Amino acid sequence: MQNMETRNELCKYAVKTVVNGLVVGPGGNISARAGDKMYLSPSGFAIEEITPEQWVEVDIPTGEITDNGLRPSSEVLMHLFCYRKNPAIGAIVHTHPSSCIAFTLVETELPIMFPDQAALVGKTAYVPYVLPTTDLLAVAVADKVNEASSILLGNHGLVTTGRNLREAYYRTQVVDESAKIYMSARAVGPLKVLTDEEFKEIASLESEDYRIKLLQQMK
Repeated sequence: MQNMETRNELCKYAVKTVVNGLVVGPGGNISARAGDKMYLSPSGFAIEEITPEQWVEVDIPTGEITDNGLRPSSEVLMHLFCYRKNPAIGAIVHTHPSSCIAFTLVETELPIMFPDQAALVGKTAYVPYVLPTTDLLAVAVADKVNEASSILLGNHGLVTTGRNLREAYYRTQVVDESAKIYMSARAVGPLKVLTDEEFKEIASLESEDYRIKLLQQMK
């Protein structure tokens, strides 16, 4: 069995995703890249129950399933197109946080409101509702992966990318929290979001080191 470290990491973050209420039942799917292969959750499985050997190995250049014969998630094209579009992506987390879905029912642009959001996520992209599991959705999401690491899907959920699973997963958590903060604040009164200048100030604070420190704190 190849790339056991990647498979074990996927199991770890699959459990975290469910425990933290980011998906329910068999919803959501996650993947990680190892060289020219991606490892993706199989179709029909509750992701927290997937064992290391059950992650489906897919060859990124060809799209061929190259190991265990299980059927990959129905969103396989979305993951595949994103890895092809941006080779820097090392992991993809697709979830259905209730806060993010609720946000997309009333808004399309999530403003930057606090420093951790600015440093770890930055701009969040938006894709209007597209029928799930289709190549149309796969193309729409892939078209956004070079402009944002977090993509809200109208009436559907959230896709986050990262250099590794930890980064993609924590971006999911931060966007989920951002959506909650936005809706709580809007229920009370007008928002005071970070200005472009304030956002740029955070970005100039050796942002790579800042992101690393944030991720270390989130272990």
